[in-house]
Amino acid sequence: MTKQGMQEMPTTWRCGRFLFDFSKRSRPIVMGILNATPDSFSDGGKFRTAQDAIAQAEFMIESGVDLIDIGGESTRPGAQPVELQEELDRVLPVIEALKDCGVPLSIDTYKAETMRQALRAGVDCVNDIWALRQEGAVDAVLESANCGIILMHMQRDPQTMQFNPEYHDVIAQVMEFLKERAELLTAKGVEGNRIAIDPGFGFGKSLEHNLAMLKHFHQFSSLTFPVLAGISRKSMLGKITGKDTNERLAASIAAAIMAANRGANIIRVHDVPETIDALKLWEAVET
Repeated sequence: MTKQGMQEMPTTWRCGRFLFDFSKRSRPIVMGILNATPDSFSDGGKFRTAQDAIAQAEFMIESGVDLIDIGGESTRPGAQPVELQEELDRVLPVIEALKDCGVPLSIDTYKAETMRQALRAGVDCVNDIWALRQEGAVDAVLESANCGIILMHMQRDPQTMQFNPEYHDVIAQVMEFLKERAELLTAKGVEGNRIAIDPGFGFGKSLEHNLAMLKHFHQFSSLTFPVLAGISRKSMLGKITGKDTNERLAASIAAAIMAANRGANIIRVHDVPETIDALKLWEAVET
């Protein structure tokens, strides 16, 4: 496979009941976004009821999704926090309905109690924009012997992250942060093959920072953890194309292919069937 600046790649990623073996697959894992929220930046309100969310999950499964990421709180810039019980009320019925769907489930949360209850309900992975920096979050994932853990970089918080973000060297600083968070977990006994990293496109980054991260995305692989690219429909694409959120399909697919070509192991997307089709073509050419 011809990937730009190919580094030493992780062999496997343990995601709860599932094990992804990268030596036996040539295209990235496609993580489908399932927002059980009224206010997410792209599809907020579309899958607000458990029934709607479950139907969307079933559509993604039929389309070939590899992993479903369930979120009950919007983390768009300026989003207001959601109370714990409301978040649980949004996500737990969806998890309960999907826990035996044959596809691993991820919980997109930074709250320790949501992590605990979601893991007990059957999710396989914790995806945390705070990289387990909130109180009790590390202890929550330590209670699981095998859940996958996705650590994301974010500068400041969702309310203030886009107010003039600054870096001396965005690639180096993001890598150092992710390395430190991963080392904290491994020092506490977490197996390294349970950890994946996400540089956090759009989370405390300007357009220039985001473009630099995509251009040099292959550098994140040097940390030897699976690397997630989450660029789908984000504002950086709108700034370049001038298109509204729901008109960014073409740009999202282009970004997914560029990330795949630069070593992404996991690609988090809204548009599952279209992204899978694009990656199938990429796979046919690159392998």
